[in-house]
Amino acid sequence: MTKYVYSFSEGTKEMKSLLGGKGANLAEMSIIGLPVPPGFTITTQACTDYYKQNKELWSELLDEIKSKLAELEQTMGKKLGDKSNPLLVSVRSGAVFSMPGMMDTILNLGLNDESVEGIATAMNNPRLAYDSYRRFIQMFADVAMDVPKYKFEAILERTKEQKGYHYDTELSADDLKALVAEFKAVYKLEIGQDFPSDPFEQLLMAVRAVFNSWNNPRAITYRRLNDIPHDLGTAVNVQSMVFGNTGDKSGTGVAFTRNPSTGENKLFGEYLINAQGEDVVAGIRTPQSIDTLKDNMPAVYDEFIRITQLLEDHYKDMQDIEFTVEDEKLYILQTRNGKRTSQAAVNVAVDMVEEGRISKEEAVLRIEPERVNELLHPKFEDKALKAAHLLAKGLPASPGAAAGKVYFNAEDCVAANSKGERTLLVRLETSPEDIEGMVAAEGILTARGGMTSHAAVVARGMGKCCVAGCGSIRVDERAGFFKVGDITVKEGDYISLDGSTGSVYLGEVERVEPKLSGKFETLMTWVDGMRRLKVRTNADTPKDARLAVDFGAEGIGLCRTEHMFFEAERIPAVREMILAQSLEARMTALAKLLPMQREDFIGIFQAMGERAVTIRLLDPPLHEFLPREEKDIIELAKAMSIHVDDLKARVEELQEFNPMLGHRGCRLAVTYPEIYAMQAQAIIEGAIAVKKEGIDVKPEIMIPLIGSVKELAYVKSIVTEVADDIIAKSDVKLEYLVGTMIEIPRAAITADEIAKEAEFFSFGTNDLTQMGFGFSRDDANKFLGEYEEKGILEKDPFQVLDQAGIGKLVKMGCELGRSTNPHLHLGICGEHGGEPSSVEFCHRIGLDYVSCSPFRVPVARIAAAHAALKEKSGEQVRDK
Repeated sequence: MTKYVYSFSEGTKEMKSLLGGKGANLAEMSIIGLPVPPGFTITTQACTDYYKQNKELWSELLDEIKSKLAELEQTMGKKLGDKSNPLLVSVRSGAVFSMPGMMDTILNLGLNDESVEGIATAMNNPRLAYDSYRRFIQMFADVAMDVPKYKFEAILERTKEQKGYHYDTELSADDLKALVAEFKAVYKLEIGQDFPSDPFEQLLMAVRAVFNSWNNPRAITYRRLNDIPHDLGTAVNVQSMVFGNTGDKSGTGVAFTRNPSTGENKLFGEYLINAQGEDVVAGIRTPQSIDTLKDNMPAVYDEFIRITQLLEDHYKDMQDIEFTVEDEKLYILQTRNGKRTSQAAVNVAVDMVEEGRISKEEAVLRIEPERVNELLHPKFEDKALKAAHLLAKGLPASPGAAAGKVYFNAEDCVAANSKGERTLLVRLETSPEDIEGMVAAEGILTARGGMTSHAAVVARGMGKCCVAGCGSIRVDERAGFFKVGDITVKEGDYISLDGSTGSVYLGEVERVEPKLSGKFETLMTWVDGMRRLKVRTNADTPKDARLAVDFGAEGIGLCRTEHMFFEAERIPAVREMILAQSLEARMTALAKLLPMQREDFIGIFQAMGERAVTIRLLDPPLHEFLPREEKDIIELAKAMSIHVDDLKARVEELQEFNPMLGHRGCRLAVTYPEIYAMQAQAIIEGAIAVKKEGIDVKPEIMIPLIGSVKELAYVKSIVTEVADDIIAKSDVKLEYLVGTMIEIPRAAITADEIAKEAEFFSFGTNDLTQMGFGFSRDDANKFLGEYEEKGILEKDPFQVLDQAGIGKLVKMGCELGRSTNPHLHLGICGEHGGEPSSVEFCHRIGLDYVSCSPFRVPVARIAAAHAALKEKSGEQVRDK
């Protein structure tokens, strides 16, 4: 018989998949003797079965809940709903992987018009009782019944204004009693029923609400962004309440055992006196630094320090701890591995190795490859920063530099982002409902909240720049502006945020590329010693090549020669070549391009030194180099002394119904062999020039879009004839390779034949995905979102390699190719070369290298190390 409910004393941290992260850690802390309020956990299995039962609670589960509730009542010496000394509980979600703020929580459950008086009497504190009751009504109505929070907050704000109060803590017991009556009236008006007075009914409604919150829009979005499976379900934690709102010797807070922004080994946290937990994360009041607890409650502070050190020693990772102090007694409500910025993740991992807490392998596995991308983004240029107009200062909640247009709600931010605008989300404070706007924004600015507010925690988790608690700005979200002194910043105006200092600047401040050093370099040295897969880059210019080398690229896996043709000084010669009516005229134009191409390759070879460089010959259809607009055609005709009608006719002649499947790639060389001959000459002459400088280059010439071995043999002969002739006439011994891109399904399934003519394969998974699925990459965005939403596709196959289908073609191509050519070099150069799960797949099927954009190189290096470590251990390591 399935067991669905466990008391905290029955679990351990190893039961995370069943009890969820929060439940497993509450159980673990109970076992090791920490002051954890007792309670029980309803399992993730119960959640998944709840959905199978058409979202109904079944009798066996109800019986287990009643049994565990009775045990909790006996332990606490209190009964839920009792008139004289009632038990109150919190009901919280707790997924397997931490999803802060994405699901729902209800505090003070068990209160009704009778038990509230019991709490007032038992604790000799009527204000506490009615403060807890009004909070419970609002949270229950919002979470369990979807009554918008603002309907209650408007009443609360009106009462404070009428009484001349600034803070909730100034409300008297009578004020709060009146608020309770008004809140219950709102509930009845909205729901059509009285607020439920039966505490067990309240509990079951809350359990249903938490289960339902697993599939609320923000939770689904968070899981999609963080690669968390949708079928895990959430646990429900029912825990006896402790009260941080009893008075000035009580409080609640959140602390990290190390700084979650920088990784510094120093306690970092905040707390509020006379408050409950949601006050801290919601940013309703600006909290105090944890350091001041030493002065306010020294004994509590000392005990808290001892517990934080114990927890970090026990879990061997930075902990995020929620705590409550009730009348100077400390309680620990939660611990979990703390969310942290990428910078902090690297620093903590390296520090913990140096402290002897974890191994180098464990340190590398703790770094999520995608998160490293955040370390590689620009910061503000020093001179530009000195000249910038500082508007305001807030809290440096999440590091980085961001600039963009200001928007005041999530929907507008998403809409502007979809039009290609860089946006910043500005709010009084963020809430979980803002998740999609936070994803779309370059950065986030809030007027309220602290370093552990919702905005700060979520921004750090996403790697977004965030400035929080910027109290000097007055935000009017509805009117669409904020003011600082006499300066007004309206929707659509540019500002810049420095999340490392908390500075807000007027206008757009120039940014510069980052440089990696220190502990990141230490970590990456470990990474490189653990991986087998090489990592190259896709680079078309010496600048990109040098940047990629700085990021650890071991060669170029794709140099796209067509990108060089689009530069202003050479596009006329390209067009002259395309419009030539004879071979002689075409050769004249190509002669103009030759020295330009040669210089391009010299620059790239010099930048890469003796690292491998794979150069793809011209790939796109020729019409892409010609103008489409009437005015541009007229200008070109005039510049080239061609009649407009003749030019229009040539442009029309080159147009294709389906250019991606048309006259491009190796097909151009079959029709115009002189184009590839010129490029081969430029490559070999460039290589010889660089070799004379003492750099031992070995160019790899890649022929695109091959579908049959005869195509490759024909085009290869053009390249080798030119190359061998130039080398023979020179006084330099130069080796080179000729290979092909495997990007047509037919090439993958005839790879054994093609490999007889190729010295390397590079899988072009962008086109292979297009042709394998029959999707146009330029048009698929119109429907792929629906495919993901409706579960037809788990991921966009242009972003994450479809291992079951397209991956099977790649694997087949590898195996067939090496069956006839054991020395065949194998790589991948599509967008997938920098995507972690795709990199792991490439490792498993035995590729020699992956190639990706320069900024993705460190991501791919770490992903390759993860793949090797997982293979070695035989485990799938994952910790979100």
